[in-house]
Amino acid sequence: MKNQHLFLILSLLSVVFHAQADDLDDFIRSQMQKRGIPGLSLAIIQDGKILKAQSYGFIDKGGKVPVTTNTLFQAGSVSKSVAAMGALYLVEQNKLLLDEDVNVKLKSWKVPDNEFTKDKKVTLRGLLSHTTGLTVHGFPGYAVGAKIPSVFQILDGTAPANTPPVRVDFIPGSRWRYSGGGYTVMQQLMVDVTGAAFPEFMKINVLSPLGMKNSTYKQPLPPELAKLTATGHYNNRSLVEGRWHIYPEMAAAGLWTTPSDLARFAISIQNAYAGKSGSVLSQSMTRQMLTDQKNRDGLGVFLQGDSTTLRFGHNGRDEGFDALLTASVDKGQGIVIMINANDNSHMMGRIVDFIADYYHWDGFPVKTKPAAVDVDPQTLKGFEGRYELFNNRIVTFKAENQRLFTLEDGFVDEEFVPVTNSKFTSTDRNVSVIFNPDANGNVTGFTLQDNDQHYERKVPRIGPLAHGHRTNADPDPSRTPKIMAALQAMVKGGTILEEASGLTLGAKRDFAGGMREPETLKSLTFIHSENVAGRGIQRHDSEVSEIVTYQLKSNQPDTYILVHLTSDGLVTDCDLVEK
Repeated sequence: MKNQHLFLILSLLSVVFHAQADDLDDFIRSQMQKRGIPGLSLAIIQDGKILKAQSYGFIDKGGKVPVTTNTLFQAGSVSKSVAAMGALYLVEQNKLLLDEDVNVKLKSWKVPDNEFTKDKKVTLRGLLSHTTGLTVHGFPGYAVGAKIPSVFQILDGTAPANTPPVRVDFIPGSRWRYSGGGYTVMQQLMVDVTGAAFPEFMKINVLSPLGMKNSTYKQPLPPELAKLTATGHYNNRSLVEGRWHIYPEMAAAGLWTTPSDLARFAISIQNAYAGKSGSVLSQSMTRQMLTDQKNRDGLGVFLQGDSTTLRFGHNGRDEGFDALLTASVDKGQGIVIMINANDNSHMMGRIVDFIADYYHWDGFPVKTKPAAVDVDPQTLKGFEGRYELFNNRIVTFKAENQRLFTLEDGFVDEEFVPVTNSKFTSTDRNVSVIFNPDANGNVTGFTLQDNDQHYERKVPRIGPLAHGHRTNADPDPSRTPKIMAALQAMVKGGTILEEASGLTLGAKRDFAGGMREPETLKSLTFIHSENVAGRGIQRHDSEVSEIVTYQLKSNQPDTYILVHLTSDGLVTDCDLVEK
């Protein structure tokens, strides 16, 4: 009888677990379908172990080869967190010092000194926490078959490198700014002090000890591993040519891995923090790694939550791949998600929140559904448009059915419910927007309120949705050919860009490698112009005074292009949009 009762209890528990698993699987599949994601793989950590490893979808949008839990994805900037562990291991081996001038140990290349490094030097602590003042935010990688630069060429910005030189341009330690360039300096520092190739050092001292058997920093991938990869897709879901890019900036962006392997990495940090054996780093070094240096940035990982709900993690993006890792410091919980697409939505965040909710994890935001009020349709329509969420990051609102929805990559993303005539609250997050009109009643921006982080800031308006405006007479048709020439130079990059007129110095610097799309520009048809002077919009180190919207004909289907102009009419940036 006891055995029968035990069997019944186990059967009921199995039913409950599978119901939950089905709920999770259904939610993930619905999110993937909504966003057009070809493939997704994840790992869930519970009680310091991998509770669930699951894959969904296919290695490419063709839909023939399924993703498995052993399919390799590019980790993007999550590569930095794993590389940081290798650097901290060298600190514990007394081969590196956290606060020593890195030029002391760099042998084959040195950080060039200038007026900013006169009194303060670049240190490993600064490299790990993005506080050194080094330039180059991120790397686009190199197409399969293209010439691959050496690390020295990347650091000096010389051909065939497609990014500017890595240089110090503010006093080290004075502020925080994300720098993939800094992690490339760290990569060379590790090579110089060990005498080993970076992928081999990381395999021997980090990946293998942690059981990350399906992970490698080798760039390019050996043929036998290339067979195991997913194919990258851009934000319009077109395929990355050659399936993926090559990243000689290995520490910054070059890790191929799986969610289960990254979960093992996260578990090793949790174990080391708790003083358990079997980790690469000691307890004391791990606690340094998880200490806020500046801007909620530890040593290779970002921090969330308070002292009782502290989590560490990192997001990642390479061409065609996105990744997310978040894990509790002392609760044995965590999630890793990897997708074979660039997706600018909150999809992965929604999946994290869904998982945290039905496993009843604390430390994650609890969202209550806001009560809606009625808003006049014309008033609602006036809130439609584009806004500069932060530098070079646009958020787009579309009005529909008494709601505002954000559009990301042409797909509907986040729903905002009106709680007053001008205040809208997200159904996904504890975030609200309050629209701000000028004296004439025209919306010039909104106030973003984050109720979890307890802050608010102003977000300026860029302009309306393009498709809602018919073709208008161009108030200054003489400038269109000049803008066309400037855009064509931005597409091509290189010497053509250097010699072109009509562009800011920042645009010439940051588009030196050209633009991936549109590959060709056939014509520009004027749609709309908006005076944004004084709204605080800045692109590539220049203040934006006017944003001109054109309908674009190119090798891509007809779309729209937003051209950012300075007060003297120079092009400093552009954005391709679908609506």
